[in-house]
Amino acid sequence: MIRTVVIDSDTLTRYGLSMLAGAHPDVEVVGETGSAVEAAELVERARPDVVVIDVELADGSGLALVRALRDRYAHLGIVVMTSLDTDDVLFRALDHGASAFVVKTAPVVEVLGAIRHAAVAATSFTATGLLDALTRRREQETRFALSPRERQVLTLLRDGMSIPEIAGSIHISKSTAKTYVARLYDKLGASSRAQALVTALRTGLIDYEPTPGS
Repeated sequence: MIRTVVIDSDTLTRYGLSMLAGAHPDVEVVGETGSAVEAAELVERARPDVVVIDVELADGSGLALVRALRDRYAHLGIVVMTSLDTDDVLFRALDHGASAFVVKTAPVVEVLGAIRHAAVAATSFTATGLLDALTRRREQETRFALSPRERQVLTLLRDGMSIPEIAGSIHISKSTAKTYVARLYDKLGASSRAQALVTALRTGLIDYEPTPGS
């Protein structure tokens, strides 16, 4: 029996997964909540084998919760279930320590497969379309051809640093930092920081938030 906790702000989703578990005897929902704040205490109390988490919770980030649970429970299966079927969300789930990624419109067999995978292989990652997403990411990286330094500057732009702050952070002159930023804008086809970051996020060149240890 795969003991499962569902964390999703949508009541219908939580109810639907409970009904799904009832129709398949190897999965049992032992707890549910729509709150990121309540999730940690629920997981501690229910001791599930698998947690299913929505990316967008009413009171917090589902992916931040994924990272917190992965850091605390190395062998907990974590399934990210979301309506945001995009490459960047898939890779964010992977980077944050999820075991599986599945969209809410997926067939029942795919949802159950994700839960079962997470139960037996918590530290590996599976997702329908993962190979295609990896191929698209490689194509984007080739297309933009950012140097390691340009990637570093792009990450600092994402973190909200000004050009003087970027220069100080990586020990280059302000003029050189400005040149790197201008080169990034040119490669990304952008005329502003906001446009550059939108393109970089959409194409998977950067994550929405710093990864642990960065």
